[in-house]
Amino acid sequence: MNNKILEQLEFDKVKKQFEPYFQTEQGLFELRQLQPYTKSEKINQLFDEVKEMSAIFVENHQFAIGHIEDIKECLRRLELEADLNISELITIKKVLEVSSDLARFYRDLENIDLIVLKRLFESIELFPELQGSFQAINDGGFLENFASPELEGIRRQIHQQEQTIRQHLQDILKKNSDYLADNIIASRNGRSVLPVKNTFRNKVSGVVHDISASGNTVYIEPRSIVQLNESITQLQADERHEIQRILHQLSDFIRPHTPVLRQNAWVIGHLDFTRAKYLYMSDHNASIPTLVENQNIQLLSVRHPLIDKPVANDLYFRDELTEIVITGPNTGGKTIMLKTLGLAQLMGQSGLPILADKGSKIALFDAIFADIGDEQSIEQSLSTFSSHMTQIVSIIEAADANSLVLFDELGAGTDPQEGASLAMAILEHLRLSQVKTMATTHYPELKAYGIETDYVENASMAFDTETLRPTYRFMQGVPGRSNAFEIARRLGLSTVIVNDAENMTDTDGDVNHIIEQLESQTLDVKKRLDHIKEVEQENLKFNRALKKLYNEFSHERDKELAKAVRESQEIVEKALEESDNILKNLHEKSSLKPHQVIEAKSQLKTLIPEQHLSQNKVLKKAKKVRAPHIGDDIIVTSYGQRGTLVNQTKSGKWEAQVGLIKMTLSEDEFSLVKTQTNESNQKAKPLAKVKKVKSKATAHARLDLRGKRYEEAMEELDAFIDQALLNNFSQVDIIHGIGTGVIRKAVTKYLRRHRHVKSFEYAPQSSGGSGCTIAKLG
Repeated sequence: MNNKILEQLEFDKVKKQFEPYFQTEQGLFELRQLQPYTKSEKINQLFDEVKEMSAIFVENHQFAIGHIEDIKECLRRLELEADLNISELITIKKVLEVSSDLARFYRDLENIDLIVLKRLFESIELFPELQGSFQAINDGGFLENFASPELEGIRRQIHQQEQTIRQHLQDILKKNSDYLADNIIASRNGRSVLPVKNTFRNKVSGVVHDISASGNTVYIEPRSIVQLNESITQLQADERHEIQRILHQLSDFIRPHTPVLRQNAWVIGHLDFTRAKYLYMSDHNASIPTLVENQNIQLLSVRHPLIDKPVANDLYFRDELTEIVITGPNTGGKTIMLKTLGLAQLMGQSGLPILADKGSKIALFDAIFADIGDEQSIEQSLSTFSSHMTQIVSIIEAADANSLVLFDELGAGTDPQEGASLAMAILEHLRLSQVKTMATTHYPELKAYGIETDYVENASMAFDTETLRPTYRFMQGVPGRSNAFEIARRLGLSTVIVNDAENMTDTDGDVNHIIEQLESQTLDVKKRLDHIKEVEQENLKFNRALKKLYNEFSHERDKELAKAVRESQEIVEKALEESDNILKNLHEKSSLKPHQVIEAKSQLKTLIPEQHLSQNKVLKKAKKVRAPHIGDDIIVTSYGQRGTLVNQTKSGKWEAQVGLIKMTLSEDEFSLVKTQTNESNQKAKPLAKVKKVKSKATAHARLDLRGKRYEEAMEELDAFIDQALLNNFSQVDIIHGIGTGVIRKAVTKYLRRHRHVKSFEYAPQSSGGSGCTIAKLG
């Protein structure tokens, strides 16, 4: 397909209308490289992909891909043996996560038989070990402590040194408060310093790092902590070196898989492109046309995609019809109709939905040529006519029976009589060569040519003589009539003058009379076609109404199920709360020990009725989604660290990659991390079973509640504290993040009323700050 036609019909502007629907840079890249195809197999495959995407959206109303950036440059750097930085590794990590989410989504897809999209989904390869290793880098670009034992050790030493320095400075603050401008510990050049009054600068020995703008305050690093700060500086250098070593190791892990990652990224981008086509089609009332083997074009209610509120028209370019000649004055949208046909073909042959009703058909052309607009060439010193003729000559030389040719105002720019003769000769040559052609002209001689010549049909654009405005309605089979005399009368020109002009007009052949006869003959046919179209539109509206009702019913069903689950959870939570109160009262009034209370509470939880919920098919599906699979992201409950399942052993246990460490876990030692894709498509969430948190004999126990729903977080926290008491833990860490603060407030409220929690406080800033609470038990 030649690039000139894409420029003439502004195909790039059409493609830009699809851009808001994309989520991935890879998909956008594919859109921008898109050009029309000339192979029917490829076009039909693209059409089938959009149809199957429509079926997916019927069942999964909020199907999403997830945002990913282009990874081509990252992969190229890896292939050149370079190491990636953290931001580049996060980009790769996102591709791995989206690949896993899409594979999981396809695995859990029900009630849809995919054919072409099946090949795409099944071509996605998963790398659970890589994905698990990448859990060491969080989305904020921070390398977690568990990335390596060395990194954890270095950061522990830095934390201890910082605590020692802070304590030492606090002692100095108390002893030398009279010398200080403020009782705070400041920071300058990465060092902890004291703000000393300038008049007492000699009273505090140390290194001066800064002086205030007024000169009244000197920031001094006490000599007694210089050595400690130096050791921290050395540890920070060790930390940077260890981070670089980990990044190098992660880059080496990825390097052998660059071809497959590149393929995965393309598949994700292509699925995103297909999704964008569906969303565009839905928003613009577009449709997927049928690609016919012959040249029997049929466009129903076709519209120009670049015009605001365009008029819809029908166009029938039958297989046996070689040329359509649109005649009439230079108003009324003849050029727009020409471009609408060309753009419908370009969009359809590019695998895009077209702005036309269902039932529309497009043909397959090897090339589309056009001569549209004023192409006067100043550089070549050519007139408008010469420039057009140069273009026409090149089109005639290149066009064949598999081409579509569009001419705007053929033969214009020269003597009218010569121009009309030249236009007819060009059209006749193309007709004999069986080249599908649509041309516009204002020459009346071409009306007779269209009537008298086989395989040629006249057409025109309707004009309202009452309002003196074009209607932009396409009338196929009816040549255009000049309305000059009627317009002149309505504008007030003397009747005598208009009559004289009519008498002077050469009426040989009585073309206007022929046109009147054609209008009369086609009136009945047009009425029948309009009636058929109305019936088709009613059927389409009925079909849309049914789909809308189905979707509304489906949404309402989801809401009711979710409501039922919420109500059942509230009942159970209320019962558990009442049982807690009863057990606490018993404990206060009797000699029951904590482990006996916890055991009684566990027995109460086993009484939660779930049988009646498990009968529901949707809830069964939700439970199935929660079952662990290879590639799922998890949180190891005893450590609070994220990882990825990489294999299941014969004994039923799971191997998980947690950072650079591989672990073997049973199912009750980890919890699944919910993905955005699963949550958006999950129709109902079953009542969550309370999982016991098994702890190992470590100095600290940790629970990660980030990303949890309120009810789920409270259940896990309750079970976690119970298990911590049973294992005689004196202190536990509860990671709740900052976020909206809902989970953090709930944790505080829970710990405040728990009789076995002696005290609690936020963690130090270097260990999570207000995003983590440390509780002491007793």
